[in-house]
Amino acid sequence: MATPPELPIFGNDAKPPKVAQALRRAGAAVVTNVFDDETIERCAAELRPEFEARGKLQENDFNGYKTLRISSVLGYAPASAPLIAAPLVLGVADQILKPHCHAYRIGSATGIEIWPGEGDQVLHTDDSIYPMRIPGVEFQIGVMIALTDFTEENGATRLVLGSHAPHDYFEEHAEPVPAVMPRGSIAFYMGSLWHAGGANRSDATRIGLITTYALGRLRQEVNQYLAVPPEIAMRYDPTVRRLLGYAAHGSSLGHGHAVGGARITRKPENKSDTGLDMWVWD
Repeated sequence: MATPPELPIFGNDAKPPKVAQALRRAGAAVVTNVFDDETIERCAAELRPEFEARGKLQENDFNGYKTLRISSVLGYAPASAPLIAAPLVLGVADQILKPHCHAYRIGSATGIEIWPGEGDQVLHTDDSIYPMRIPGVEFQIGVMIALTDFTEENGATRLVLGSHAPHDYFEEHAEPVPAVMPRGSIAFYMGSLWHAGGANRSDATRIGLITTYALGRLRQEVNQYLAVPPEIAMRYDPTVRRLLGYAAHGSSLGHGHAVGGARITRKPENKSDTGLDMWVWD
């Protein structure tokens, strides 16, 4: 029986190659205190109305009945963009995903608020949406950003370290490790790692922003062109637009052709008005 690795924990001066190296080994890694309080508070404030309006619509046996979930946060919370496109986040994604694709894209971007009394979520892998495996290739990574402190008592994400690779200990001997971290920290994990939300035994909510980044040649989990349409996407910088999928993947994938004129009232700067690829900007 293999011995599970320990959860690697880094300070906010960590470099992406080191974090990625730990991620490959353990399947998960934490980097503490990446974002300042103002950045976190601004994002949390923009998520709050959506939590209150639609957070309970995704209740079910898997998501829980004392957990609020809101999808596609870039559609209504622009303050989430600096977190989703943070240099450290993209640096780690470059290390894990770019060797296997021209570019990667956001699969989903979700706010999760676990209320007191919620139980443990069932262990699962996020990349099960792609029903295949290629040895040595991760299809996606998950990036959980703590908008409140994550503690073992309030439902910190539980990670089965080492379960991203085939090991004989997993099925019978797996013991999840909570990703305990202060707010403003990041827990990275492989899409193939078994993990789950934790039970909230505290008297306060636990709030996180979880974004998945997937190989650009795969279908995105959430249709970002519907969730964040061109008139909203054009407000973001080129990096965020590319993450949403408003860019071609290589020379062949992802082109769009305007029918009967431009999809939006004005095109980005320095783009010719040919009627072709009007919304593939970058």
